[in-house]
Amino acid sequence: MSPLPLIPATPHRLLAEQALSRAAGAPLLNGNAVELLIDAAAHYDAWLAAIGRATRRVLLENYIVRGDAVGRAFRDALVERARAGVAVHVVVDWMGCLGQSGSSFWAPLRAAGGEVRVFNPPKLGQSFGWLSRDHRKVLVVDGVQGFLSGVCISEKWLGNPGRGVPPWRDTGVALRGPVVAELEAAFAQSWASIGTPLAPLAAIPGAREPAGTVALRVIATQPASAGMYRLDQLIAAMARKSLWLTDAYFVGLAPYVQALVAASRDGVDVRLLVPGNSDIPVVASMSRSGYRPLLKAGIRVFEWNGSMLHAKTAVADGQWARVGSSNLNIASWLNNREIDVAVEDEGFAGQLAAQYERDLENATEIVLAPHRRPGGSARVRPGESRPPRVRRPGGSSSRAAVGALRIANSVGAVLSNRRVLGDTASGPMFAGAAALAGLAVVSLLWPAWIGWPLGVLAGWFALNLAIAAWRGYRRRRQRPASGE
Repeated sequence: MSPLPLIPATPHRLLAEQALSRAAGAPLLNGNAVELLIDAAAHYDAWLAAIGRATRRVLLENYIVRGDAVGRAFRDALVERARAGVAVHVVVDWMGCLGQSGSSFWAPLRAAGGEVRVFNPPKLGQSFGWLSRDHRKVLVVDGVQGFLSGVCISEKWLGNPGRGVPPWRDTGVALRGPVVAELEAAFAQSWASIGTPLAPLAAIPGAREPAGTVALRVIATQPASAGMYRLDQLIAAMARKSLWLTDAYFVGLAPYVQALVAASRDGVDVRLLVPGNSDIPVVASMSRSGYRPLLKAGIRVFEWNGSMLHAKTAVADGQWARVGSSNLNIASWLNNREIDVAVEDEGFAGQLAAQYERDLENATEIVLAPHRRPGGSARVRPGESRPPRVRRPGGSSSRAAVGALRIANSVGAVLSNRRVLGDTASGPMFAGAAALAGLAVVSLLWPAWIGWPLGVLAGWFALNLAIAAWRGYRRRRQRPASGE
């Protein structure tokens, strides 16, 4: 099939393909095989089976590897392969693994000959350097099989059947073909950003041979590169019929929200599926505060009813699809190391669209309340008699009315799979007001409680700025000597 069937005319197709390549910073790769993986159990089974078959090398990069039963199963599988002479390289994120797994957890793998590197722990001289995270979830085995996903290595993704907690909803892909070499190159970049680069990876016979008919791009972003952001913007502008988005931590920047709004007003079926219950409540509150402009533009918003929706996917016009680690927020777009695959194949996009429709069966649609005038009063024309003022109930009766309304709203949501959007902006504003009021009280009554943390913070920044300045000064002093 054509690499980009969204645009029928050949000149337009070529122009669109060039635009996608430049926006993503990634070429179109033909001849790949892609398999959709749904939820963590399917991922873990496939990942562990691939590791167990490894004969040459295993490259694992993941934001969280937790020291629980799942994490130990992966570590032990890596240890076994390392002892068998397989080259094992692991990259984990310092913040993602903080309190989850540490040096003692990885000691058996290092003792077996495997190598583990931690991305971006706090460093002197980099006051805000710790903000950049490695949020990728990728596994490459023997240069012939790759996996890319939103799934971390933790029991949390499996839920808790004993307590009736369902598994987290997440999505990933298994890949074969020329795309695997791109995944290895992306891992090598992450590895080199932490220390000594990997030795050149030995070519594996047949690794770059076609394994299927799917055309795709690997978007391996780094801090400040914004490749995924540019691509998301472009797809929102190019979609003609539909754009279905799933995101775990949606906090859209204004330009991207405007792109979605413009698409919806142009007749595109734009849908957004987000968690109903988030593991990061503050992000969920920020996400909900942005619903109203989306709903007003005709964009349909759904909240997942399960334990946690962690997938990051997009389907446009049933022919283009994206799966990976990137969320629709500024952290993923501009700050983190992320990796996604953008698939330009009708068959795969159809599978992802079908999964999206199944997901909506377990979701509640958010809708705007019927329009009412402020205060619920009607406008009175001159000469007309003003209707008698109705006294609003107060005290416990008003609270009972509000409670009844909430119950009715909840029952209606269960029966119709819809829920009326409440005042999403007031909650965060009241919380912010309460926090500032508390800070003011503490500042006035116990100023030392504020002064000491501010002093420590100022000292930390001063130390880091001084170290950065000294390093820059030394580099400048060394340049003439190296040039002689």
